[in-house]
Order: sequence, then C-alpha cells, then structure tokens
Amino acid sequence: MGTFQYPLEVGASETGPFVSLTAVVDTGASYTLIPRRVLRDLGVTPRGRQQFLVADGRMIEREIGFVYIRLDGEVRPSVCVSGDDDGTALLGAITLEAFGLTVDPVNRRLVPLPYLYLLRTG
Repeated sequence: MGTFQYPLEVGASETGPFVSLTAVVDTGASYTLIPRRVLRDLGVTPRGRQQFLVADGRMIEREIGFVYIRLDGEVRPSVCVSGDDDGTALLGAITLEAFGLTVDPVNRRLVPLPYLYLLRTG
C-alpha cells in the first residue's frame, strides 16, 4: 500500500494548546510518531522506552509518551513514539483505530470504520 499525508494536531492535554503537523499515514506503524522537538515544546513527559523494529530490519529504542491527537475536529488520547527532532510525523494504526478510521489506499484518504462490539448472548 502506498502512503499519503494527512493533517493532524497534537497537544499535551485535551484542551491544548495544539501544534499542527502533516503526518504520513502509515498503517504498518502501530504507534503514531511525533518529532521529539514538538513533544518537548509541548511539555510532554516521556513515560518509558520501548524497542521497535524498523522497515530496514534494525531494532531501535525510542521514548514513548501520551498525547492528545486532534483529527478533523475530534480529540482522542494516544500513545506516541518520540521521533527524531526534525523527522517526519507518522499517523499509526492504533491512533487511527481510536478515531474509528481506516485507510482507503486507492483514493488516499481516511474513511470511517464501523465499530464492532462483542455482545454476550445467553
């Protein structure tokens, strides 16, 4: 699947302030990745470190934290990975699922994904 870009806003709290970014939509990435300098400027506190397998097969270790993402006016909390200071933001699968969105790769856009609930019968 090809990638495309999508605007998002990131903040340290649900009420902001928010910083506008253009992120690459990457369903192959579990978590959303935000440049470290943006997280630092917002005052986001790292909550730990985690190892990640990158596309070229290397294992890297990055800080993770919690942010609020605003997409199309809706705000949701999300785990994020701290990227390089001047790196590209990535919009990952877990954040997309939190918004109930999936990718339409043909038209290069985000589309609503029906939420599924497990119901107990009997």
